[in-house]
Amino acid sequence: MPATPLIDHDLISRKVLVRDKDVVFVKGIFEASEGLGALFAERGGELIISAPLSREKELDELLTDLQQELQAEVSHLPLPAVG
Repeated sequence: MPATPLIDHDLISRKVLVRDKDVVFVKGIFEASEGLGALFAERGGELIISAPLSREKELDELLTDLQQELQAEVSHLPLPAVG
């Protein structure tokens, strides 16, 4: 099941593209980040990362580090429509 239907208005989400070989590294970072966010692997290095709205700044800071360290591509996902 794709991660997108699991995301609601209390969460923010980012699409992150990394090399396939870097997925385990990124997963380890999020597992060690004390509930910062949940990582969903769509396929290969295509990831969806969701976090509580209250931790948006912290998530974006970590993703900026991943962009610099791993040349990750990060984009925002739109919030789901209400109703």
